[in-house]
Amino acid sequence: MKKLFRLTQAGIDELKQELELLVSQRAPLAEAIKSARELGDLSENAEYQTARDEQGRAEARIGEIEHILQNVDVIKKPKGDSKVQLGSVVKLKSEEGGETKQFQVVGTVEANPLEGKISDESPIGKALIGQKEGDVVEIQTPAKVGKYKIVDIG
Repeated sequence: MKKLFRLTQAGIDELKQELELLVSQRAPLAEAIKSARELGDLSENAEYQTARDEQGRAEARIGEIEHILQNVDVIKKPKGDSKVQLGSVVKLKSEEGGETKQFQVVGTVEANPLEGKISDESPIGKALIGQKEGDVVEIQTPAKVGKYKIVDIG
């Protein structure tokens, strides 16, 4: 059974851009390998080894991105649903300090906590899925356990 990768359209677009960039780097990497090969003994040629390693990483990432794009399930923006689900943008207000945070619940491939994109499989994502506006959720993170009120779901 194939695994489906759940991504928003923005996530798919980002992967396509990365794929284009990596494919465009194939020729310069091949040229770097050719130039390094001409320097002589390959067993002690650091330039050659570095270029080969770079090429290997690029080809592995190209394969990974192509696999994801072939098995993607697009997350549609939720419409009119009052519960948190994949694709929802959720605003939370801390019960203790009144601090407000905003997250978008996305699939694991697209997750990037620094950009406010949290995985549906993360502790925060698991706590939010299925909740409604006005609900108070308890979120356990490595640092602490906090209570947050859901103030808006978009």
